[in-house]
Amino acid sequence: MSSTMETLEEALPAAAPPVTPVSDVPVLVIERRSGLRLIDFRELYAYRDLFQFLTWRMIKVRYAQSAIGIGWAIIQPLFTTLVFTVVFGRFAKVDSEGQPYLLFSFAAMVPWTYFANSLTEGTNSLVQSADMISKVYFPRVILPLSAVAAKLLDFAIAFLLLLGLMLWQGVLPNLGVLLLPVLVLLMMATAAGLGMWLTALAIQYRDVKHAMTFLVQLLMYAAPVVYATSAVPDRWELPGGLVINPQWLYALNPMVGVIEGFRSALLGTRPMPWEFLAIGTVSAAVIFVSGALYFRAKERLFADVA
Repeated sequence: MSSTMETLEEALPAAAPPVTPVSDVPVLVIERRSGLRLIDFRELYAYRDLFQFLTWRMIKVRYAQSAIGIGWAIIQPLFTTLVFTVVFGRFAKVDSEGQPYLLFSFAAMVPWTYFANSLTEGTNSLVQSADMISKVYFPRVILPLSAVAAKLLDFAIAFLLLLGLMLWQGVLPNLGVLLLPVLVLLMMATAAGLGMWLTALAIQYRDVKHAMTFLVQLLMYAAPVVYATSAVPDRWELPGGLVINPQWLYALNPMVGVIEGFRSALLGTRPMPWEFLAIGTVSAAVIFVSGALYFRAKERLFADVA
């Protein structure tokens, strides 16, 4: 009898494992947060691997199947500077504040090229990743921020070339170089803030993408790239006897303080422009905070309009 029971037990299929009730399965629900919030840095830290991957992908895409490769990081600012040197340095005789115009212009082109390229890439970041943002959740702000981070490689290469040109011309930096990390952070914050503004607009209004070339050129001439800030008058007398300093209004563009700070630290063209840096820091903070708020406010629409 016992052997018969054992045979039957072996013939019968094994019992299925107990089924966990649906109510006991953990479920992750992603909900829209109420109110306006700035960047969630804890969430960014949790997705740090994705941030690193996207940053590296942007670097590889830029130089993939390129004959010159990373040399483009040198060619773009250097050739533009050479043209400016001929047109504005030789023909127009623009004041270079006692330094060779080549160094004067290139010291501005290094931070400006980084800012312009970061702004362009950041603006296009959501549009170029439309398929990804419509299929999987991740902090969307990673896209414009990774564009800003990826351009630091180009900036570093161009900066090394600038140091080489300075040694060739016999120009040595001063103690102002200790402030360069602050200037770089100010430059990055401005690019990130405007990038968040424009990329949130570009994914909904594709005209923004087509207007970027014109906008970047316009912004370049609104910054002291080919001329010195001293060319801007420091006194305007308005009707009614009101006197204002146009340079302070000019310094609302944070890149004014960044460029003049680079020239001061590396070339010694003028004392460190603390007033421009103070105004530019406040302006950059406003741009960054407002850009983050606008980005978060429009974030829920990205997957629908992508």
